[in-house]
Amino acid sequence: MTDAVERIVNLALHLAHAAKPVGHESIRRDVFGYPKDQDEAAYLRMFERDKDELRAAGFVIEANEAGLYSLDSAATFVSDVGLSATEIAAVRAAGTAALSDPSFPFAPELRLALAKLASRFEPLEVPAASRQADESPSDQAENAAALELATRASKRVEFVYTNSIGRTAAHTVEPYGLFLRDGRWYMVGRDIAHDEPRVYTVARMADLMVSGARPKSPDFSRPAGFDVSAFIRLPFQYGDQEFSAALRFDQSAAWRAKGLASGLGVLRSEGDETVWSVPARDDAALLRWVVENGPGISVDAPTELADRLVSTMRKAATLHG
Repeated sequence: MTDAVERIVNLALHLAHAAKPVGHESIRRDVFGYPKDQDEAAYLRMFERDKDELRAAGFVIEANEAGLYSLDSAATFVSDVGLSATEIAAVRAAGTAALSDPSFPFAPELRLALAKLASRFEPLEVPAASRQADESPSDQAENAAALELATRASKRVEFVYTNSIGRTAAHTVEPYGLFLRDGRWYMVGRDIAHDEPRVYTVARMADLMVSGARPKSPDFSRPAGFDVSAFIRLPFQYGDQEFSAALRFDQSAAWRAKGLASGLGVLRSEGDETVWSVPARDDAALLRWVVENGPGISVDAPTELADRLVSTMRKAATLHG
């Protein structure tokens, strides 16, 4: 846990358990993480930043006329959900696994959420970290976290982007929302140069910069009725060159076709088998999807892609006996 995150969690717990409103001096004295040798002005600036972070995370902090602070528990905390000991352990284990994953971009927010669920925060040790993404996990996490803040503040972002065919270009985008699919983060936003909403894979971004102009003022307004879920696609449906694919589910896998299709494309029955016609944009990602979700799934079209899959599988069988 970083020093800043630990200090903010400690402040949240201190306010939650205070029997009466507390002032600056008691917070500075009793909350672990505030340097004792820090001058008054620096401490007050740090405290104000921490207070803003807690409020952004949903903690309702009130100040009275005497300058004393208290936490409105009724407005901050949900009613008791009555979790059993086993359920609490499961929630904490899942949360700790996410915290140990370098590709998870919202560790500070998760720590604060876990602090809301417990009387005190004690991170659990897990035997091994998970990893959500195939790409550089720490880079993806850093960019996803920065984009979430930019989305919340309606600030434009600039980045260098390498698309699915290896073409690299600079982009300026108004970020509308983020979503996670198969361990990869995606950002939906209006590309300024193209004047249209587009989907960008966060792991393909480099040199991300959030606009620093007028930091307290938004750069744009998100369209009314915008729904990020309308842009969620399958991993092989992101790219610049669309083509039509047909995947065949044999008798053993036909029952899985509807779930894997996720409502996209067209399914049709051919005897005991099912054929799925679906638009695609990344042939390598499509082959990877077929292999990851098989056996029982093959490529009918395009024929060159079907031939490549057969050739690849034969090579793999030869290598691995």
